[in-house]
Amino acid sequence: MYDTPASGDGVRILVERLWPRGVSTAAARLDLWAKDAAPSTGLRKWFNHDPARWTEFKRRYYRELDAKPDALRDIRDHMRHGPVTFLFGSRETRLNNAVALKAYVESLPGS
Repeated sequence: MYDTPASGDGVRILVERLWPRGVSTAAARLDLWAKDAAPSTGLRKWFNHDPARWTEFKRRYYRELDAKPDALRDIRDHMRHGPVTFLFGSRETRLNNAVALKAYVESLPGS
């Protein structure tokens, strides 16, 4: 979310429940805000970007996603039609919910 938008981003999807601090809506150049595809507040706070909790975070997050397939409908549709960039509100680029969500969606049948 904090990187400058690029021409190859395709559809830009924010996958957070809360709007990231210090980012204007104009600067975000957002196409979709998929709040329901974000981890629950409790899970996000529990994880707190602790690398030791990454595997368990993904397991819990995927369980949340399994329970709400409708939250992924628009995301999957966009991914079938071209590039998608998941936006997230953390400066941690390797262990975050967008990385986990991308892996989850790509593992689904028909993706």
